Amino acid sequence: MTASSAFEQAITFEEIAAAAERAQILARVTPIHTSRLFDERAGLDVYFKCENFQRGGSFKIRGATNFIAQLSPEERRRGVVTFSSGNHAQAVAIAASHFGVKATIVMPSDAPKAKLESTKLYGPKIIFFDRLRENREELARRIAEQTGAVVLPSYDHPWIVAGQGTAALELLKQQPDLDAIVVPLGGGGLLSGTLTAAKAIRPGVRVFGIEPELANDWWLSLQRGERVEISPPATIADGLRTPLPGNITFPIVRALVDRVITVSEEEIKATLRFLLTRAKILVEPSGAVGAAAVLHKKLPAEIASMGVILSGGNVDLDVLAGICMEAD
Repeated sequence: MTASSAFEQAITFEEIAAAAERAQILARVTPIHTSRLFDERAGLDVYFKCENFQRGGSFKIRGATNFIAQLSPEERRRGVVTFSSGNHAQAVAIAASHFGVKATIVMPSDAPKAKLESTKLYGPKIIFFDRLRENREELARRIAEQTGAVVLPSYDHPWIVAGQGTAALELLKQQPDLDAIVVPLGGGGLLSGTLTAAKAIRPGVRVFGIEPELANDWWLSLQRGERVEISPPATIADGLRTPLPGNITFPIVRALVDRVITVSEEEIKATLRFLLTRAKILVEPSGAVGAAAVLHKKLPAEIASMGVILSGGNVDLDVLAGICMEAD
């Protein structure tokens, strides 16, 4: 099976359009923000798609809503189990609460406090695991076998990919003449959805996936032409600590992405500070990686207009304070 045929079987633009109808139950149409100072520093026109203003503070509510909305009455009765460091956990908790579905969430014991506390507000059952010693997906599967709950993946499922693709669908309606789009890259759900939507709407648009240098499983995998697993990443971008590209997302990205680019920890922190102090936009480190690639001029020089998906804004105050105290 070729990468292109795998992509065609996994997700279609029509599924993203249908997901947009379902997701609007909970997901907001997020705004586009601009910053003259950011544009001057980056050397091009930048349009920020502010998913940090989304319900639950990240784009994840799109996929979670699309997934739970398609469950049968019997599946809803059995409940869902998922695994996440925070943003997906919160999104599933919100969506499950809305639909009256019981949710069990497997979270790392070192999950960011802000994400953990926000998730707890919606009443899911939370089970902690050690990310260095335990496999979160295996734990979720065991829980599903014991309880009958439906496993709700954080990225590697067509319904999740379709839901996440609605952010790019909105972006290109709001700003249709973009030369390129940059997307934070963890498990690949947001990038896969963005690629599918953007290339269908505007085939000539260039799409770049951005990941931390310390979590470069995608860069390595694309270099080798197969999925490469790395040790649990130590990046500050906690939402991008996935050690292995997804089964579904990898063929889509491999077939359609223009390039995957990495950014350093210092570049992520410097960009977060710049967005906060100059553009007055608060993002979490994971949400800042795309902007970091643009600000530090890692994209092709001929690009004149860029859409940047700021994927989330759920950052702990102590982490934010530490980043802000560091000098550029």
